[in-house]
Parts: sequence; C-alpha cells; structure tokens
Amino acid sequence: MKETQISAQLYSFREFIKTPAGVIDTLKRLRNIGYRSIQLTSALPAELQVAELAAILAESGMEAISSHEPSSDFFNEPDRVIDKLKTLNITHTAYPWPHIPPTGIGEAVAFAHKLNELALKFKKQGITLAYHNHATEFKKLQGKLMLELIYENAPDLAAEIDTFWVQKGGGDPVAWIKRTAGRMEYLHIKDYGIDFHSGNPVMAPIGSGNLNWHEIISTAEKCGVKYFIVEHDGDVSDPFGSFETSFNYLKKNFVE
Repeated sequence: MKETQISAQLYSFREFIKTPAGVIDTLKRLRNIGYRSIQLTSALPAELQVAELAAILAESGMEAISSHEPSSDFFNEPDRVIDKLKTLNITHTAYPWPHIPPTGIGEAVAFAHKLNELALKFKKQGITLAYHNHATEFKKLQGKLMLELIYENAPDLAAEIDTFWVQKGGGDPVAWIKRTAGRMEYLHIKDYGIDFHSGNPVMAPIGSGNLNWHEIISTAEKCGVKYFIVEHDGDVSDPFGSFETSFNYLKKNFVE
C-alpha cells in the first residue's frame, strides 16, 4: 500500500461540514493528519455550489477521488449527477443506500437491473458506478442474500464493499473482497468492535477492533483495490481523532 491510497470519507464529518467554512476547516485538518484525498458525501451543505467546491478542493490540495451522492438522485436525476462529477473530474461514484429497499426477490432483481442500466449510462461518460453495502443487504430473499442478487443481476455495476457492515451482516469481509475481485477498486474500511457494557457491535478506528487487517489489506491488494477509504460514521465523538488513529495504524503496518 502507498500512503496516497489511503483516503477519507467525508460523511464521517457531517457535523463539521454544515457550512463552506466548515468544509475548508475539515479538509485542512485531514490534510494535516496525512490524508491527500477524500470521497465526497451527500452531507455537504446545500448552498455549496459545484464550482465553489472545486475551488475549495484545489485550494486545500485534496483530491476528490470518488463520491457518494443522494441515492434517489441516481434514479431520478442521473444526468445532473454525471454533470457534477465531470465538472469535478471524478471518475468513480457509489450508490450508497437503497432509497426504496427491496422487500422480495422480484423487487431485488428489478432494483439490480435498474442499477445496471445506470452503471452503463455512467460508463459511457467515463464514470464507474459502484454499490456500497450496509448490513441490510445480508438478509435472505428466498434463500439468496440481497447483495448476491444485486451483483448477479447487475454485471456492469462495480462493488464498494464496507468491511464493518459486511461483518455486522454476518458475512466475512475477506471472502467478499475475493468475491468482488476485478470489479472493486475502492474499499470502505472501518473496524468492528464490541461495546464493553452493552455487548453490542460498534464502529472503531482501524486496528482498534477485531477485524483481521493483515488479511483484509493483503487480499484487497491482490484483488485490485486501489483506494482504501477510511470511514467512522457512527459510535464516535471525535472523528478527527479516529481518522488519525486509523491513518497512523495503516501507515505503520502497511505503507511501503
């Protein structure tokens, strides 16, 4: 892994990026930690215009290597999303969450077909469309995991596996990285911990939980992952501290 392959998902800082000034401050703090790139989030302030965002990114020295856009926008306003991404020179984006969750196998297959149509539309514009999972995709519909149905019925859709949510859904992050080899270049990484008092699973900085990071990183590199996007979007009072812990752990243990 190279240091430049470690990126930061801005959704984790949604309480700090409610204004353009907050976005500027957040990017500066992340760059001071060592991050050189970010994945944009739909939580950016509504008043922040695309041209202004582009100027802020250029001034900060941070590269936007991908984005998460509002899920419904992919279905209802794909051309607007494409125009935004092209203006920002972003060639990768991810559908982040089922805005209308499938309730049965028929809906899941139709959902996948629509995502595949969108993936082809984005591909014509030089943009890769990926699917970002949570735990909900690990429910079974007539014997098949929803995530399996999505990938099987959307062959042109890239993957963006999230290590925490795979684990919470009862899956194996390493196994799913292997299953999506060749169709995943961006991986979401956050650790999986257990709260001492409640016994409930909680998100944790990389290296602070119980996931096998040596196997995860090694497998991801072998399977073609180019960016490791750090995220800690819940169970944290200080995301900056968490992101610094994660960055330092990755740099110490994996950066060559």
